[in-house]
Amino acid sequence: MKELHEETGKIIAAAGRVVIKIGSAVLTGKEGLDLRVISRLVDQISLLHDRGMDIILVSSGAVAAGCKVLSSCRSKSDLVFKQATSAVGQSRLMHAYDEIFGRYGKITAQILLTRNDLKSRERFINARNTMLQLLEWRVIPIINENDTVAVQELRFGDNDALGVMILNLVEADLFINLTSADGVYRENPRENPDAERISCIEDIHSQPLEKMCQGKTDQGSGGMYSKLLSARKAAQLGVPTLILSGRDRFSLEKVFNGEELGTWILPRDKSISSRKFWFAYNQEPAGDIVVDRGAAVAVFEKGKSLLPAGIVEVRGNFGKGALVKIVEQNSSRRPAVGLTNYKAADLRQIMGKKSGEIEGVLGQCLYPEAIHRDNMLLDAVLK
Repeated sequence: MKELHEETGKIIAAAGRVVIKIGSAVLTGKEGLDLRVISRLVDQISLLHDRGMDIILVSSGAVAAGCKVLSSCRSKSDLVFKQATSAVGQSRLMHAYDEIFGRYGKITAQILLTRNDLKSRERFINARNTMLQLLEWRVIPIINENDTVAVQELRFGDNDALGVMILNLVEADLFINLTSADGVYRENPRENPDAERISCIEDIHSQPLEKMCQGKTDQGSGGMYSKLLSARKAAQLGVPTLILSGRDRFSLEKVFNGEELGTWILPRDKSISSRKFWFAYNQEPAGDIVVDRGAAVAVFEKGKSLLPAGIVEVRGNFGKGALVKIVEQNSSRRPAVGLTNYKAADLRQIMGKKSGEIEGVLGQCLYPEAIHRDNMLLDAVLK
């Protein structure tokens, strides 16, 4: 416990830029937005900001806030319903933040994103430049998924996933995920009231997440599984995560004053590059490339590029440069992801062949590799 306290103390001391994600279950109650909770959170966040930290908020709550002020509510699984209620609720959410932060002399900025905004490298860089300028001006950006226009293919899925994408965008030092739970438990506390809270997860990549986090909060679209998936991605970036109750009074302030609350997820010693993180997680894989045992050893264990000779099957109909999964044949090994040098139709023609045979099949050999190791993430965090 002493070692953990020292470790988390170092993390907090080094946290110059913090992304704080706030879930719907924290911000909303039966009557819509809970302004008392928002006020307490803004008070604590403003205090951290006064200490010189850069703060970026990723805030849920628009759909829930909109639903509470509408007299007619249909199924929450209806996409059009969610988009319309988000349009009603987003303005109310931002009005609450802007007004309460204003009491502390803080300026806020609203940023609404879809996956497409970060999928394009050019738009990713533009978004980064905008964010960095806001932070230089000491503005607090408040980010949400643009539910009003996002279709299923362009959605992050939930704000846990969006939050971890923002870590990479702004090169943050710490990810705080505020939820209705006071941490991660070894068993579901709803089913076992005596379940033990985990104070620290040192190697999240080896943990059976499905067993650790069954069930989800009432208002949110995610749940603890989603939060731990995002923490696993953050760990790859070298960023620690703290999963903490956002409804407990002054929990943020207590943590930054040295109290041990919530669950810490520590990062890996060796982090992946921002570029690899960007291409691996800002788009969905468009297909699968199935490889034999020899290719799997070369790719997964030796860090080599994937050659056409090791491919036994190509699934999907993708183009050149698409993100695809690399799956070992007849194995439970976690897949990798990578950017393919060839479209699916061409890969089907050259799979199983040596690099020297590619020109004879396709008429030219632009690349000896199907996927280069520099365009590959081996331990991809996939749902």
